[in-house]
Amino acid sequence: MALRLRFRPGLWPTLAAAGGIALTLALGNWQLGRGQEKSNLKAQFEQSAQSAMIHVSAAALEARDVELRRVEARGTFEPKYAVFIDNRVLRGVVGYHVVMPLKLDDGSRYVLVNRGWVAGTRDRSLLPDVKTPAAPVTINGLAVVPGRRFLELSDQTTEGSVWQNLTLERYRQAMPIAIQPFLIRQDQGSALADGLVREWEAPDYGVDKHYGYAFQWFALAALILVIYLVTNVKRKT
Repeated sequence: MALRLRFRPGLWPTLAAAGGIALTLALGNWQLGRGQEKSNLKAQFEQSAQSAMIHVSAAALEARDVELRRVEARGTFEPKYAVFIDNRVLRGVVGYHVVMPLKLDDGSRYVLVNRGWVAGTRDRSLLPDVKTPAAPVTINGLAVVPGRRFLELSDQTTEGSVWQNLTLERYRQAMPIAIQPFLIRQDQGSALADGLVREWEAPDYGVDKHYGYAFQWFALAALILVIYLVTNVKRKT
């Protein structure tokens, strides 16, 4: 004898299932859109890295015009305005990123340079010695805007020259100098024999993460549909 089934869902289960499916599909599509945006940013970064190098002068620049572009600047480092960004780990060793302003040759404006990583000392009260050339130098690197996303573990964000994180606004409030609205992440291949390590990670745009989230939302939408159908299909008596 053939099994006879009937599908007679109630109003509220139907509304709940429809709402859940609509929400999860919307969230999945939103994650797909975010993934596409990040993919476009990644392509823009890769294209910008191949573009002609921008020369940074003392004339004020807009961050959007140079961000993620390769830049070149010539000037003199000013060690007294340097900051050490704390808790930067390289191959299991805790140290600092050394951020130092470069006074541009053709004016009074500076540009911040992340010169690289240096290991910390055994005594936290003593900062590592950083070799700094006194003569003018030419710096090449990637222009970045620091401090957009970070976690600070306490309200004590600065302690002298040691800072938890760097933001341009925080630096402007602390130092009496005019700076460009970006930082140069100095190239690894720099000819400066300063002992600093410049091993920069490529930006993580999280493209795969967004696509993974999208798959989870779509899978949840399918699960809601299956549960709705199974719970509302009954044997006909």
